[in-house]
Amino acid sequence: MTVSVRYIVDDARVAAAFYRDHLGFRVRMEAGAGFAMLDRDDLRLLLNAPGAGGAGQGDGRRPPEPGGWNRIQLEVDDVAAARARLAEAGVELRSPVLHGNAGSQVLVADPSGNLVELFERATT
Repeated sequence: MTVSVRYIVDDARVAAAFYRDHLGFRVRMEAGAGFAMLDRDDLRLLLNAPGAGGAGQGDGRRPPEPGGWNRIQLEVDDVAAARARLAEAGVELRSPVLHGNAGSQVLVADPSGNLVELFERATT
């Protein structure tokens, strides 16, 4: 089953390149700066610029905007190595490697400020 998540971004072309180049997504469709569709495993990521298409429209109270604390989680084999690789590539890191009961994680931001959590499961 494929799960779709939509992020509001400043520029879908720039965001699509980020997800493709740094996080292993495949770009399936691009429609200029307003929209892109990507996938990675069973996750479909839809990127919309504010005002682009129906999904880029607000609810009448406030327009959609990038950022916030909602995030997708991508599982990695080695979170410290992933963080080091992304830091070297100039990706904005929002946290050090954090350790919890279920595993370790690091937060990175896409070019519009949307968060992505890279997660490594704890070994038991």
